[in-house]
Amino acid sequence: MPRGDKSKYTDKQERKADHIAEGYEKRGVSEKEAERRAWATVNKDDGGGKKEGGSGRGKHTGHPAAHKGGEKGGTASANRSAAARSASAKKAARTRASHHGSH
Repeated sequence: MPRGDKSKYTDKQERKADHIAEGYEKRGVSEKEAERRAWATVNKDDGGGKKEGGSGRGKHTGHPAAHKGGEKGGTASANRSAAARSASAKKAARTRASHHGSH
């Protein structure tokens, strides 16, 4: 099978890649680069094509790429000073209070 051949990918994997690529293009990534990143993500998620003839068809994937958000969570706020976090919290509380009263 030549490099870049997508014949072993399922319809679901192709839809997933299209959806991921669309998201990248919306954020200003070129079509070619978005496509490359999308397939890399599908491969990371599913370990390659899942159709008959390949090894390991139907194995659970664990979706590692989809779980990355949990690892990254909180990094940005952890790098901010206590004063900056406190100011944000106070602003949020004011916003909630003013929106809550307007119902």
